[in-house]
Parts: sequence; structure tokens; C-alpha cells
Amino acid sequence: MSTTPVHDSSDSTALAAPALPHSPLYAPPGLTPHRWAAASRRLLAKLVGEFAYEEIVAPVESGRGSGHYALVLDDGSRLRFRARRGAYGSWRVDPASLTRAGETGAADAEAGAGDAEGSCTPFTDPLRFLMLSRRLLGIDGDTLGHLIRELTTTVAADAALDHTAATAAQLADLGYAELEGHQTGHPWIVLNKGRVGFSATDTARWAPEARTPVTLPWIAVSTRLAAYRGSRGLTRPALLYATELDPEVRAAFDGLLARRGLDPSGYLYLPVHPWQWDEVLVPLYAPAIADGSIVPLPTDGDLRLPQQSIRTFLNVDRPDRHTVKLPLSILNTLVWRGLPTRRTLAAPAVTSWVLGLRDDDPFLRDETRVILQGEVASVTVRHPLYDRLPEAPYQYKELLGAIWRQPLLTSLDPGERARTLAALLHTDPAGRALTAELVARSGLDPARWLARLFAALLPPLLHFLYRYGTVFSPHGENTIVVFDEHDVPVRLAIKDFVDDVNVSSVPLPEHDSMPAEVRDVLLTEDPGFLIQFIHSGLFVGVFRYLAPLCEEQLGVRESEFWSLVRAEILRHQARFPELKDRFEAFDLLTPRIERLCLNRNRLHLDGYRDRAERPHAAVHGTVENPLGAHRPPGA
Repeated sequence: MSTTPVHDSSDSTALAAPALPHSPLYAPPGLTPHRWAAASRRLLAKLVGEFAYEEIVAPVESGRGSGHYALVLDDGSRLRFRARRGAYGSWRVDPASLTRAGETGAADAEAGAGDAEGSCTPFTDPLRFLMLSRRLLGIDGDTLGHLIRELTTTVAADAALDHTAATAAQLADLGYAELEGHQTGHPWIVLNKGRVGFSATDTARWAPEARTPVTLPWIAVSTRLAAYRGSRGLTRPALLYATELDPEVRAAFDGLLARRGLDPSGYLYLPVHPWQWDEVLVPLYAPAIADGSIVPLPTDGDLRLPQQSIRTFLNVDRPDRHTVKLPLSILNTLVWRGLPTRRTLAAPAVTSWVLGLRDDDPFLRDETRVILQGEVASVTVRHPLYDRLPEAPYQYKELLGAIWRQPLLTSLDPGERARTLAALLHTDPAGRALTAELVARSGLDPARWLARLFAALLPPLLHFLYRYGTVFSPHGENTIVVFDEHDVPVRLAIKDFVDDVNVSSVPLPEHDSMPAEVRDVLLTEDPGFLIQFIHSGLFVGVFRYLAPLCEEQLGVRESEFWSLVRAEILRHQARFPELKDRFEAFDLLTPRIERLCLNRNRLHLDGYRDRAERPHAAVHGTVENPLGAHRPPGA
């Protein structure tokens, strides 16, 4: 029975309910039935598609080539949907097609019995899906409990994004920092906004989709606990502070220490995330705060905007100042988002080595003009106890520090603008892709525009791989596309060196220039696996989604898309025939590659348990490589 009051609209004043006081409780915007249902439906489609890709589930087609699939859930009911298969064995599930049929025999469902549509009802709830498929997914009760929390907060964040969604045309006009706040997160990881540790109000203040510039407080830390590293003109802390702090701010910091009887020359300054200070640092560094080894300071006054990585802040008041990366002890997209002590210390040395490779190589320096956003300075703060316990959970060894990264905008030429590669996957509420908007503005034929995109992205990445046995992790958030004034891709910018640069475990002559400090901290991989950083980071992690989007909105067939990628690789190899042995060692055109799995880790490997080292992606079987040498271009 309806609970809506009925009254005569001619006398609405007399019957109006008394005004209620404003509630002090915060409710996120966008939590309406319509937006929740829409966000849930999209996320369920993503969940089914990515779990099928990683072979966590095995949908059965109801007729060869029909595109209709079914999954038998734990209670015998069937989840039915339409999907198209794509490169690397991927699944693109149609959200509107998700339905659930009542209990049936599992054998019948596996045989594809019954009509493809049948007597089904719409099914849009990913949370309900988890409850109905825990045995199908092979997850234990502890993991399921945490999954429900992460999945719920991810849907809520997606609904909030829908609440303030902009059109593709509006997004195309935004600057680099502002566009970041409209992105929907990791395309592959289902639980991409779990942010375990954040409250609802924390999310409203600190998440990138809040799009709220903030000021960051600073702290002073005694050099008994803190260490500084810098590169290329920033070898001393004073050189960094001269660029990052106005003279009056630096004087105020020094004066505050002096008034407490402390010598400023024995301290290092660094910004700190306010959430980290309240939730982690005050409880765990209380003795150091008590004895004056750590001193809270005011803000520097600059407004900064959190980026997609959530712990990285871009200075919007002074874009010429460095971007700062801070530890944030929340669990999100597989790992705790801290800053590992050893790698933070080594960040400037890694940057110096990588920049040296580029600056000494005419192809990288003059032809590709690749922009490397180096991590040029760092302050690392030890914890007196945790850093002495190798077996302690890694989250307790990544608590406090800061990394300063070279600003992007100062590296751009007049008329150039930058967007993360992830932005090219974005579609607006009307279904129009930002990529389609940019292609239209460029005036180029879509295939020609894509060829320009691949020519901007691939040559520097391939050259670092083949010439130097070195790879970045060129996923959508780390990889930045630089466009000219006509929105045509012209070159690449890349960031996040210390976390995501890996080198060949087989020594190369080009590694002789690598300092011991860099050699000790960089991860090494077998040449056969080193290619995974390009395959899984770029081809599987971005192009796997961009290719069908281009077919749907630009009319470029998926086979043509991958043919263009392959052609750019072959063009680069023809440009450097002297590296033929490297092309074979780092074989991107092998018929099959190992399937890396990002969702399996959470469900089956690490779950939510603590561990002493950061987890890595799982490997499960192999998939066909659309760039494989057995497949002629365009096939």
C-alpha cells in the first residue's frame, strides 16, 4: 500500500509537513534509486566480464556464435547475458542484457538448454550476485565479507560520479588536473574504489571525484628519523624548499621550531596528508611527536588537487611547482597505498638514471621527445620499531614520507595539452566516448588518428625495452598522451618510476651505467616476462577496452585496430635492425602470452590478509596474442 499522503493541492500550505532541521549526518550525493541501479548494473556487467576473462567463472554459450551466455549460480538459478568476445579472450558484457532465471538443473544450463531469453527477470545487483555465487567463485566467508564492503563503496562512488557527470564535449575542454576528477577508475579491477579505511566524509573530501582543491599541512621531522634524497640540482633540501616554499613560509616554519628551542638545520620539512596524520601518524609516531622529533606545521597555502592515484596532489595554484606523492594507509586496488621506505629513498637516483638514458639517446631526446616526469626529491621517515621488523605487515613500513615529481605542464610546448590515457576510455551519460569527441575535433580520419596515437605512445616504450631492457608500467593512469592544438596525439609523457620501472634480469651492456643504489631497488624480470608490463599494462589494461569502443563509435574494426598496433611495432623494429636479437628476446609478437589476473589476487590468493611484502598479479594460463606473428596484419 502506498505511504504517500493524499491531500487537496488547493490547500497545500495548511497541510504542509513541518520543516525538519537539517540532519548532521552526511549522505553522499547520487545515492538515489535510479543512479544506484544504473551504477550497479554497469558494475555487475564489468564484474562478470572481468571474472570470465580471468577464468574465475566460465559462462556457457547457448548456441555457437549466438553471443548469449549463462552462468549457473549456487542456488541453481541462471544469470543470463549477451556478450561479445574480443582480443586476449576478453568479454564485453551488455549491462542491459543481464537477467536471472529461476532454479533449473545445472546440467541443463551447462548444455545451453532453453531459449536464450527465456522467462527471466532483470538482474542488476552485484552484491546479490556475490551472495548467490560464493561457491561458484570459490571464496571463503572472510573474503566475502570484505568483498561486500569494497563492492558497496565502489558502487557508491560510481553513483556519485554519475551525479556530476559531464558531456564528452565538456570533458574535452578541461585541463589535465580537472579531467582527472571525472575518471571512473581502473577499467580491469572490479573493486576499484574500495578505499578501505576511508569514511564517507573522508571520500567526500579526499577522493579525486570530489574535485576539491585542498591545502596540505606540513611537518618538520628530525634528521634522526628522516632522510633526504635529491637529483639534478636538488641535491640539498634547501634547493628543493627554495622552489616549493615561499620565503615567508620557510621563515615561518623555521621560526616555529626556533620558538620551541629546536634547531631548524636538524629538521626536514614535508607535506603530510591530514587523514594520514589523524588516523595513522599520531597513533603510531606518538613518542616522536612527544619528544619533538616530529613537529606539526601550518600549510604552505598552495591549493592542490588529488589525482586518480588518490595519494598524488597536483599544485593548481602554482603549476610550476612539483607534484607531491604522499603515503595514504588505505587499501585500494590490491595494495595499501603507502610509500615503501627503500624505494622512496632511491626514487631520485632511479629518476637520474632513467633521465640519463633519455638525454643521451637522440631518438628518445630529439625524435620522440618523450616527457619523463621524474621523481626528483624525496624525504623518507623511518618508524623506530616497524622498520626493524622484516616480518611485520608491509603497510607498517610505508607510513611517512613524500616524493616530489617534476610538474607536467612546464614540459609542454605552447598549444599542447595533456590527458591521461585512461581518459580515452571514458564515456559520458549519453554514451559518447571522449575519444570520439577528440577524433571529431582533430578533423582526421579515425584510423589515421589511431595511427597517430600509437606512433606517439609506442616508439619510446619500445625503445626503452629493446635498447635498454627497461620497461615502465604504461597503464592508463601512468601514461599521459600529449595532444597538439587540434587534439591530435603527438607524444608521450610517463610517470611513476620507482614503483613501476623494471629491468631485464639478463644483464645488458646498457645496464653498466646503472648505479648500485638503482640496481639494488629496481625489480628485475626474465626477458620473457618483462614484455608483460607492456602487454598487461597497455595492451590488455587499456587497448583491450579501447579497441571495441573504437569499433562502436569510430567504425574502426577491432582487427584493424590491432593491425595498426602491430604495424607500429614492426615499423619501429625496421627502424633499428641492429637490435634484432632484442626483438627476439623481448618478443611482443609471440602467438600466446601468459594471462595476468588482477581480480584473482583479491578473491583467491591474498584476500585481505596482512603480509610482509606487497602482493603481485596472479598468473593463470595463457591467452592468444592479437599481435602474434602467426596472424597477418588485418586478419
